[in-house]
Amino acid sequence: MNRKITAILVDDHAVVRAGFRMLLASGDKIEVIGEAARGEQAIQLYQDCRPDVVVMDLSMPGMGGLETIRRIIQRDSAALILVFSVHHEQVYVGRALNAGAKGYITKNSATEMLSEAIDAIMRGEVYVECGLLKNPHANSDANDHQAVLAEFSPREFDVFRLLAEGLTAQKVADQLCLGHKTVANYATQIKKKLQVDTTTELAHIAVNLGMLRR
Repeated sequence: MNRKITAILVDDHAVVRAGFRMLLASGDKIEVIGEAARGEQAIQLYQDCRPDVVVMDLSMPGMGGLETIRRIIQRDSAALILVFSVHHEQVYVGRALNAGAKGYITKNSATEMLSEAIDAIMRGEVYVECGLLKNPHANSDANDHQAVLAEFSPREFDVFRLLAEGLTAQKVADQLCLGHKTVANYATQIKKKLQVDTTTELAHIAVNLGMLRR
């Protein structure tokens, strides 16, 4: 009998992790050997368990998914990470793959796609849900802004996203476990790079990139 694929689940919602676990347990090929609610825990769990694959959300308090991917890959360049996220926008997909993820699917995808994606990346393929890398409505301004965002560090991207969503600097600091002054410095850098002056303009950029609804 073939050995089961081992996986760890990383999501800050216990109910979501339970759903992942049940979904994967419905087959006979994948065994969940650990769970984590934060990026910091995921890195330690990966080092302790050395799973075949990591199934990870991007939106988590603290370090966040993108930085977690980057740090796991720094420690093990062969790590297989599948992003399973609510975010379907191209900017998230691109950043996750650039950070080292080998696959990206959304949480509203067909249930069988999770196992299909894991099988694919175990074969050495890169698996991205159909349609996620297409952006037929992109305009030149959006392309320019996307190019700038592509150069952001994972932390800059997280701060940009939260500020664009309307969080105050203090709430961003609390969510990312950073100092208020650190977030203020990031905000200044971000606005300078995007050549804007206000958080309202940041929100407008996020809307144009499909990261926020109008």
